[in-house]
Amino acid sequence: MNDAFREQLQYLPDYLGAHLLLTVSALAIGIAISLPLGLAATRMPRLRAPLLTGASIIQTIPGLALLAYMVVLFSLFGFAPALIALVLYSILPILRNTVTGIQQVDASVVEAARGIGMTENQILLRVQLPLAMPVIIAGIRTATVWTVGLATIATPVGATSLGNYIFSGLQTQNNVAVTLGCFSAAALALILDGLIGLMEMAARRRNPKLGVLAVAGLLVVVGSGLAPQLSDWFGGGQRDRIIVGAKGFTEQYILAEVVADHLRDAGYDVEVRQNLGSTVVFQALAGNAISCYIDYTGTIWANHMQREDNPGAEAVLAQMSAELDSEYGIKTLGALGFENAYALAMRGGDARERGITTIDDLAVRAPNLVMGSDYEFYSRPEWYALRDAYSLEFKDKKSFDPSLMYSAVADSEVDVISAFSTDGRIAAYDLAVLGDPRNALPPYDAVLFISPKAAEDATLLDALRPIIGEISDDEMREANKIVDVDRGTVREAADYLNEAIGRSLN
Repeated sequence: MNDAFREQLQYLPDYLGAHLLLTVSALAIGIAISLPLGLAATRMPRLRAPLLTGASIIQTIPGLALLAYMVVLFSLFGFAPALIALVLYSILPILRNTVTGIQQVDASVVEAARGIGMTENQILLRVQLPLAMPVIIAGIRTATVWTVGLATIATPVGATSLGNYIFSGLQTQNNVAVTLGCFSAAALALILDGLIGLMEMAARRRNPKLGVLAVAGLLVVVGSGLAPQLSDWFGGGQRDRIIVGAKGFTEQYILAEVVADHLRDAGYDVEVRQNLGSTVVFQALAGNAISCYIDYTGTIWANHMQREDNPGAEAVLAQMSAELDSEYGIKTLGALGFENAYALAMRGGDARERGITTIDDLAVRAPNLVMGSDYEFYSRPEWYALRDAYSLEFKDKKSFDPSLMYSAVADSEVDVISAFSTDGRIAAYDLAVLGDPRNALPPYDAVLFISPKAAEDATLLDALRPIIGEISDDEMREANKIVDVDRGTVREAADYLNEAIGRSLN
């Protein structure tokens, strides 16, 4: 067993347990909703079309979009939005199969039941439901496979799942993590599908022993998978847990581990929630759903404060800190010492050949060039500020996973990208960072933010203060390079930064 696999395998019990809890909870609620609705639709035909149409419409909404609605509209974070979304997705197959199964019961059998004096309720419970049960279970079986798969996309809203492997693995190009996440999710889906298929077979054959065996198998699988969660609940592991948030790219993974290390050294029980979107992580902090995270002054300035001016790094930090404190109760512990700014970058050879050194130079040639960016950039105020300040009009704009964006420009799939200034791949791929003479982009100093609740804990603040001002641009760039270029682990990069911080303090 190699070190990379061993490192990822240690997360499997928590990820699998959380994934299984989310799946089982969603299915249980989905069944509790769908069965009564299905029965009502068979008894009241006028309800049938609206119910099935409504469930079908929900099914057409992309999973990530549904999760985003939960966060934006209801300010939900973590388990709750993921659970609601998965419940909604599970309804259609169970509802449809309930209606279909009951409708397919032979009419002569129903008439015979009426002929011997059964009431409509007795016919439903003693005749139609037992005969329709194989079809209903088949719907539950379909919903189970769907739910297991969809649960992997719950990671960006703060719900731990096997998707943590996939999202972080894609960002850091860690094939071991991606493979383990995909394999585990597929294995879980196949096992649950097989056991529920056994229940379906038991219903068709009227074989109670087979049904008991299937239920026992499900209980064993679910109980084993949920053991880490149950241990936390009944062993007190969830109490006073500090949750460190992180966005979905390499630098954030590394910094979150550094923050977590300092908190663990101070005796705290720490959990890291990765791959959170900018809006999600900020709302989670303001609502005390997470305890702390690292963000960048320019992101808060543009996205949350809706500011388009650029009064300079010190003024931005001071004004941002004051507003976050007064509006949200969020404490700005301080800047870490480096800046990870948005910047436009292109292949060094092309930039030199075309004489492009600034975004002003780029604007002249932009109509013949293709731009690439991460998923967020084109909807962020920073892009609008750049576009308007320099009248940028590209031939085409493409969006990429951040882990693929740099290789896309290096391989000439795009001509320019929205890079991050501390990314180690800038030097590795010989990219030229273009100057911003009009100061369209605000400063992006990395800053450690503390939730209103966590800010009341003086010991926590003292544990994190050694990080403030102790990470340089070069050190952060080297840490990112360890993961993105040298294919090291996030743990190795975090250890490198911890050592750099220790040397600085001594």
